[in-house]
Amino acid sequence: MIIQPKIRGFICTTAHPAGCFKAVEEQVNYVKRHGKFTGPRNVLVIGASTGYGLASRIVSTFGASAKTIGVFFEKEADEKRTASPGWYNSAAFEQLATRDGYYAKSLNGDAYSQEMKEKAAALIRRDFGQVDLIIYSLASPRRIHPLTKETYSSVLKPIGAPFAGKTIDAFRGEVKEVTIEPATDEEIKHTVAVMGGDDWMMWLDYLASENLLAKGIKTVAYSYLGPMLTHAIYKNGTIGKAKEDLKLAADKLNQKLKTLQGEAVVSVDKAVVTQASAAIPVVPLYISLLFKIMKAKGTHEGCIEQIDRLFRTYLYADKSLPRDAEGFIRIDDREMQEDVQQQIAAIWPQVTSENVMSLTDLAGYRDDFYKLFGFNMAGVDYDSELDPVVNIPSLAPEKEDMP
Repeated sequence: MIIQPKIRGFICTTAHPAGCFKAVEEQVNYVKRHGKFTGPRNVLVIGASTGYGLASRIVSTFGASAKTIGVFFEKEADEKRTASPGWYNSAAFEQLATRDGYYAKSLNGDAYSQEMKEKAAALIRRDFGQVDLIIYSLASPRRIHPLTKETYSSVLKPIGAPFAGKTIDAFRGEVKEVTIEPATDEEIKHTVAVMGGDDWMMWLDYLASENLLAKGIKTVAYSYLGPMLTHAIYKNGTIGKAKEDLKLAADKLNQKLKTLQGEAVVSVDKAVVTQASAAIPVVPLYISLLFKIMKAKGTHEGCIEQIDRLFRTYLYADKSLPRDAEGFIRIDDREMQEDVQQQIAAIWPQVTSENVMSLTDLAGYRDDFYKLFGFNMAGVDYDSELDPVVNIPSLAPEKEDMP
């Protein structure tokens, strides 16, 4: 089939396998250009198919020559529809890793489930013995608790009072006012259950009970705080409560990992275009302004640039850069520079539908969004017919073994 982007609201319902391969290859080449570093050996990435999780897998493999197991929940293609971008990304990653002689195995299923934890444990035991780095990078709107079987659904809402502010329809270029009613106590509870630290704790507790954590184990979860401009809907909203819970989980894990001389840390990362961020009011307009300013300064980074910097200058540096007062690693340091935020605050009130293209980098935002799904990649022929069915090598044997 000929695959073109189909946008519905803030999601794209198609993905391009050749474009996704190109996008992953570009990230791999970025890491290769920066050379090798001494880092982890055996890595588990929970949420490994897109964004920061995928970048973590790429940096571990092509920067530190690590073996990786990736856990994700993605949809494969059929005759009528394409696979999800994460499926194509993972297929590309495995192909590139295997080509260069690296171990790469994947598990596709619900990372919140006990079944997936047990499958990962079995693979670690068989192929690694123990794991020395665990990346936790899940982004899901829903979670079924493995013990209670209760279904939780997250919401993007303020807490305590309605939020009113400026937002944008990124694809129509319409700047408009939006009002969002505050979350109920139940909605706050649900959001924390999905996006907080409970599942991260369950993964580490289970793997520890199976004696699968190596001495010196590191585990990292990714977060975002953002500027005052977005605090009402983000840091002080339901997502913010979940992020607070994530930090509490890190503190508890640090106590538990002392016997292994290990550590748990939350890395606060820069705002980037993701499927999740596209759904949050205010954020796409903020990102469009941020991109324009940071690109002009020469400090703009995507996922791969940030994660490469995280590994080389914080996690595995001889002399790690300092963390903030709360113990966070601040990879958002360049976003949060005072002059950057002052410029955004000054321009923000001026932005309208008429001037948004000149005052912001909305074009860059859109381009990054399309690239999430494998579109707008240079050197890819989007008018050619191609087969949407692409196998992830390490998942294929499971199908072959079926009677």
